[in-house]
Amino acid sequence: MISQVFILSSKGDHLIYKDFRGEAGSDVVNIFYEKVTALTGDQPPVVMSHKDLHFVHVRQGGLYWVATTTADSSPFTVIEFLNRLTALVKDYCGSLSERSVQMNFALIYELLDEVVDYGYIQTTSSDVLKNFIQTEAVSSRPFSLFDLSNVGLFGAETQQSKVAPSSAATRPIQSSREQGGKSEIFVDVIERMSVVIGSNGVLMKADVEGEIRVKCYMPTCSGDCGFVLPGYGAAVRVDECSFHQAVRLDEFDSLRILRLCPSQGEQTVMQYQLSDDLPSAPPFRLFPTIERDNGGRLLMYMKLRCDLPPKRSVLSQELSSPDQSAELKPQSRAVVWQIPRFPGGTQLSALFKLEVPGLSSASMLEVGPVGLSFELPKITATGLQVRFLRLSPIQPGPSQRWVRYVTHSDSYTIRI
Repeated sequence: MISQVFILSSKGDHLIYKDFRGEAGSDVVNIFYEKVTALTGDQPPVVMSHKDLHFVHVRQGGLYWVATTTADSSPFTVIEFLNRLTALVKDYCGSLSERSVQMNFALIYELLDEVVDYGYIQTTSSDVLKNFIQTEAVSSRPFSLFDLSNVGLFGAETQQSKVAPSSAATRPIQSSREQGGKSEIFVDVIERMSVVIGSNGVLMKADVEGEIRVKCYMPTCSGDCGFVLPGYGAAVRVDECSFHQAVRLDEFDSLRILRLCPSQGEQTVMQYQLSDDLPSAPPFRLFPTIERDNGGRLLMYMKLRCDLPPKRSVLSQELSSPDQSAELKPQSRAVVWQIPRFPGGTQLSALFKLEVPGLSSASMLEVGPVGLSFELPKITATGLQVRFLRLSPIQPGPSQRWVRYVTHSDSYTIRI
């Protein structure tokens, strides 16, 4: 049973506040933010208490999503509710950010009225809510697949026009009504790597966690969506996998086909994990040299090599500038080397000279490890791919199907 739900920005600004039972005053918002900011750790505990009131919160989109309860409710139930609430807001508003919440506060209040009744959770299904939600989402930039930059001479089709823009899958699900019932499905195969490489270059740990996400823009859900995962089983091995409750696995063991009737919005179809046996070598290798010059300065020579195929490239999320840069952060005692683009089959090098007071041979042993943060487009570490995406029966009107592969670094550590 939930007493209140409120959304705060990272600075403590009140964005959304809904009191369902009147058991506590509105000052609980300030109490929660004071408790969060008073903690010294980077990640505050998910569940906190103040007298007879319990705070349960999640952090999504740089915002605090908080629910309070005075009863002995299961914290896992409240956490699952908050996660589903963030997914609903993302589906109906298009994205999770402070600006989108401020622009769509009326829509979010309407969602809360339908999802929770006097503290009791009613439903979080987008298929059920679409019959009751009438408020249209407000977008800061209207979405349009028709961009003049994608049109060639005399309206000829260009190679760029065959690729969906990055904002295509971040629009509200209600926008499908405005596009004349156009059917579109976006599939994301997202993997996160956790790698530890020893100082001698030997791979000590390699774990991959992946998931297949589907975001559906269908006015009506009258058919099935079929996935074929080629090579999964013989060429591609996973240790553990789980599926969405709506997925039918009748043909999965023999043909590697997943069938489901997708709901409007985003849902995770499949989750999988692979440990300690990657089908290919790690994408990056580091060759460091640490020494001290005659002037007593610490010299760090780093040579970073990208072992991806030459046609692949790595895009860094940290930089918008086309040039490399380096920054010394004294508080964390770290040097940040930012590379905006790193083509496969190439290598980059950097020499860092640091003035370290009292530098000795013992202190040089404290240098490291090196942590990498990167994003690999159009590639999966496990080799899992979606061969085709089929709608059955054929939907009336034009339909578009998009598949994207992305590999992120969850924790990529190289010891030196």
